[in-house]
Amino acid sequence: MILGKNCTRNCKFCKVIKAEPEEVNPIEPKNIAKAIKEMDLKHTVITSVTRDDLSDGGAGHFASTISEIKNLCPNVTIEVLIPDFKGEYDSLKKVVEAKPDVLNHNVETISNLYSSVRPMAVYKRSLELLKRVKEIDDSIFTKSGFMVGLGENAEQVIELLKDLKKVNCDIITIGQYLQPTKEHYEVKEYVNPNKFKIYEIIAKNMGFKFVASGPFVRSSYHAEDGLNSLN
Repeated sequence: MILGKNCTRNCKFCKVIKAEPEEVNPIEPKNIAKAIKEMDLKHTVITSVTRDDLSDGGAGHFASTISEIKNLCPNVTIEVLIPDFKGEYDSLKKVVEAKPDVLNHNVETISNLYSSVRPMAVYKRSLELLKRVKEIDDSIFTKSGFMVGLGENAEQVIELLKDLKKVNCDIITIGQYLQPTKEHYEVKEYVNPNKFKIYEIIAKNMGFKFVASGPFVRSSYHAEDGLNSLN
């Protein structure tokens, strides 16, 4: 499920065509809950494009969607994949207090590549967000993911994993970056599948509760399996 339309950031990693953001549809949360019920889903992942044009970054809309799903589908587990809300604590608190089962915020890449790959994002801000989730409600599982093949090396990947462990992140996803169009950031390396396995072993040895690592892994890859393994 995807909320809203039109990203407001010029990110070379996930670049999309710019347009004027549309008004938020107030009945979208209820409609999403109805769709989940009709499809008889057991686990759902709710995400959105970045909505920096909104005063709370869309946090209220996330919270409303979580509430509507809980009301209509009380047995469905809920994962949200959220932006950084520009570091606004109150926005994050809205989402956390709605009590999703899993809160995911992707760091996307190593810190050294942020200036070239994610110029509008802040590496430390993303880590701080994950840390704050646990401070607000430590019963919520936190999750983050990143792509390799962007020019990082193994030592930098390990440092990234250490940073995520320091903020008590529970679930990790690691996948291969693929260039959608020539306008997007170019692939620097197609990482050998054996290296993904090595990263998985390293992450598990660090104590992460669930790790998905492979060329085709994406943020929501086997999301329900990840949560079920923790319960």
